[in-house]
Amino acid sequence: MSTRLGLALIAAATLCTAHAQSPPVAAPAGQKSLSATMNVYVFPNAGQAPAQQSTDEGECYNWAVQNTGSDPFDVAKQAEQQQQQATEQQAQAQQAGKGKGARGALGGAAAGAVIGEIASDDAGKGAAIGAGVGLVAGRAKGRQQQAAASAQAQQQGQAAAQASAGQLDNFKKAFSVCLEAKKYMVKY
Repeated sequence: MSTRLGLALIAAATLCTAHAQSPPVAAPAGQKSLSATMNVYVFPNAGQAPAQQSTDEGECYNWAVQNTGSDPFDVAKQAEQQQQQATEQQAQAQQAGKGKGARGALGGAAAGAVIGEIASDDAGKGAAIGAGVGLVAGRAKGRQQQAAASAQAQQQGQAAAQASAGQLDNFKKAFSVCLEAKKYMVKY
């Protein structure tokens, strides 16, 4: 009977110890931790309380900003602004290309009138032919310029996105190193 009592006491002590070492309760619903807003997963290996984890995350956030020169919230704002600028540049390029056909038609009509007058004494016919050729050439030139401007804006947007991703990745590495030194397990 005493072995059963001893085993029961050991089991009870084990359960109490396991309960005392259980991880702290998560942040209240609706409140995201600093790490969660950056999609970094942090687990307190040493049983740190949520308030201590929040303090440690704040300290590590500041340390990572200081050591990387990047603040992830500023990086996100900059990326958004750069994307907006690229969109505006595309719109401007499209507007600039719209009048190319009309300008080409005017230039072609003038040149056609001169050539028609010289070649066949029919300036009107030459102007009509020149206007048609100028219209087609002007539209083609406008489409080429639009495509080039669009490609350039896309390249700028992609470069900005890659730079932002690199800055964010470096920040997360620094943030993680700091938290790991404070006895947290970190994954991103």
